[in-house]
Amino acid sequence: MKKLRKRFKKYKIKISSLNFVLVVLLVIAVFLSGMLATKVLDLKRKQDIKNQQIYSQKQQEITIQKLQDKVIKEKYVFKIKWGDLGKKMVEDGVLDKTKLAKAVTGKDELPKDLDKYFSNGQNKIELTQANSQFWVDILWGLGLANKNEILEKGEMVRGGSAANFASTGGWTIGAKQPMDIYSKYKYITLSEKQQKIVEEIAGNIYRPCCGNSTAFPDCNHGMAMLGLIELMVSQNFSKEEIYKTALAFNVYWFPQTYLDIAFHFDKAGQDYSKKSPKELLSKTFSSAMGYQTIREKLGDIKWPALQGGGSCGA
Repeated sequence: MKKLRKRFKKYKIKISSLNFVLVVLLVIAVFLSGMLATKVLDLKRKQDIKNQQIYSQKQQEITIQKLQDKVIKEKYVFKIKWGDLGKKMVEDGVLDKTKLAKAVTGKDELPKDLDKYFSNGQNKIELTQANSQFWVDILWGLGLANKNEILEKGEMVRGGSAANFASTGGWTIGAKQPMDIYSKYKYITLSEKQQKIVEEIAGNIYRPCCGNSTAFPDCNHGMAMLGLIELMVSQNFSKEEIYKTALAFNVYWFPQTYLDIAFHFDKAGQDYSKKSPKELLSKTFSSAMGYQTIREKLGDIKWPALQGGGSCGA
């Protein structure tokens, strides 16, 4: 009987030890399974974040492409009578065709689609991204040489001589010196009422290369825009048509600015195409300061169609 009790006691100790080991193993298993579950959840969370980033990137790429198509059109055809202005500017020494050709194409002659603007009877202006630099230069010459009170009584001469601005000193594609053609030729005749309209519109149109409106055309884009406004006002286009046309030119001259502005509106749930051209050309959006404020909020956006912005030189 005593031997039986001893054996039972011995087995009881072994069972207790075995239970202890099992409990320890169970605790370890629970701990390891918890760690594994945490690891799996962490990996899933990281994958979800990565998938969301990929999705967001794809959505942004789709948005960017749609905005590009909305902002930058393939071509514009404006019913603006160019007439023989190109021919007259060459005859007067305002423009040197060879210098212009080299500046625009790198060659001594202009291609036929541009050379036609130096013959008679051009009753429309075709604008594309490819010829936008040509129009900067030729309209710059027009704005610089055409006689107008903005050049003779405005900000350009407020400090004395107008010779040292980018729009004057930077004019290197003429046969004559810049100040020899400055506000000299009556290419465009304006009535007193039309002159006031020119001044009004010029004061409302800004450019992102500086903080000045077209009423202070101290760079090539400003002077080119002045020439365009004078030309359209003289042909009795409505203010709305002039702002719309001016925006088209500005978009080609400063593509990144208006692509970024469109993205800014899209983020705010607003449609760029429904904004008035006058508003988009205002100091709030199109001046250097206004655009910089918008860009700081957006950061750098990579636009596939973007080849470069405008510069204040020929």
